[in-house]
Amino acid sequence: MFTAARHIIVGIIDFCHRPFARWIPTQTFRYLACGGSNTVLNIVIESITFNHILHGLPIHLFGGMAIAPEVVAWIVAFAISFPAGFIMSRHIVFPESNLHGRIQLFRYFITTVSFILLTYILIKLFREYLPMINQTVRYTFICVFTAILSYISQRRFTFKSTEVAATPNHSR
Repeated sequence: MFTAARHIIVGIIDFCHRPFARWIPTQTFRYLACGGSNTVLNIVIESITFNHILHGLPIHLFGGMAIAPEVVAWIVAFAISFPAGFIMSRHIVFPESNLHGRIQLFRYFITTVSFILLTYILIKLFREYLPMINQTVRYTFICVFTAILSYISQRRFTFKSTEVAATPNHSR
């Protein structure tokens, strides 16, 4: 069943890729499609959680502590979009990777956390040193920049293919 779903998704993405095939490699287009879909999923889940489940109210914990509704909504969205993104990257974008799944998952987690931290740092730096540029423009640049770096890191680190040493043939 999983193979059939993968086959259908890859077929749809590759069909949509045809008009752009001259300019965008297949793997890059698949990454854009899966990453874009996962970003939309993340935004929808965050919005539903914040507006309809939490109603914009904080979660109160013991001892009078509270967690901001934005943080709770982000955690819920991340808990769903992180595994979805990993599955799509592993099975649709980079199926040729021969690394073990647990290694891929660990590397995916490391790169994801790294890009969360990089995004936070860039937001702070841009806010401090480029306040004259509109926030939406700054954030759009950050998103494009981190998406490009993310693709490169996933292709060359998280889902890279290792060379399999050829075993000598001792049969005569």
